[in-house]
Amino acid sequence: MAIPQLAVRGPSTSLLQRFTDQVAKAKTPQAVLDAVDEFASSLMPIRVLGAGRMPILTADWPTIQLGKDVFIHSSAPVGWWEQYAAKAAQGYDPGIMMAKRSLVAYTWTETMQMLEPIGSERWPYELALKYGIRDALTCCVGQRWLIAYWSRQVLTKVLTHPLRLLLIAAAGFAAQQLEHLAGEDPRQTQNPITPRELAVLRLASLGRRTDEIAKLLGVGEETVRTHLKKVQAKLVTRNRTHAAAEAVRRQLIP
Repeated sequence: MAIPQLAVRGPSTSLLQRFTDQVAKAKTPQAVLDAVDEFASSLMPIRVLGAGRMPILTADWPTIQLGKDVFIHSSAPVGWWEQYAAKAAQGYDPGIMMAKRSLVAYTWTETMQMLEPIGSERWPYELALKYGIRDALTCCVGQRWLIAYWSRQVLTKVLTHPLRLLLIAAAGFAAQQLEHLAGEDPRQTQNPITPRELAVLRLASLGRRTDEIAKLLGVGEETVRTHLKKVQAKLVTRNRTHAAAEAVRRQLIP
């Protein structure tokens, strides 16, 4: 039985079956991206930009490697990734941070409207336009993988809610296979943060002073300072405020 049309060329059961079969049988990340690209482009004027495994720490951005952590699809504009990676290593993409914390994938146009970036924060969008990427849809899967679609036109008017859900679902299915093919990320097991360190950091994030944290946890002030120094080193941060912000981004503390 065919699925009701969601667009001018709506997906059928055979299209969905073909997609899931291709992804399940894929032996390389590029084969996974090819399957997602074929599926997505059959729904609407959109292509796959690529997929990336998010670094655990913001400070890990410079360590991202093409072909190991990031896989760019052949449809991506030539030269875009090299410039993007160079800029991202110097800071971060605010749109990606938003994608990690959003329940629904937003287009870049929607993200721009919500964040209203100014100054240096506009660089991801200005760079995209330079390479003919007019809009994109970034799907975050399990807080670890990002699957990005791109288009040469604004997606707002053509990306219906059912189509958005289909693209998000396709990204999720693809991310599972990519995780299997890419192998374990050694950075996941480095420098685990202890429950005591997190307890101190939670209170610090609420603006508590060192003496207050010590009293609330029933430990000495020097112990609190030691925990804070250790967690700052593990999160590769400059001070307790930076450490608290990084812990929130990683969802280690609420």
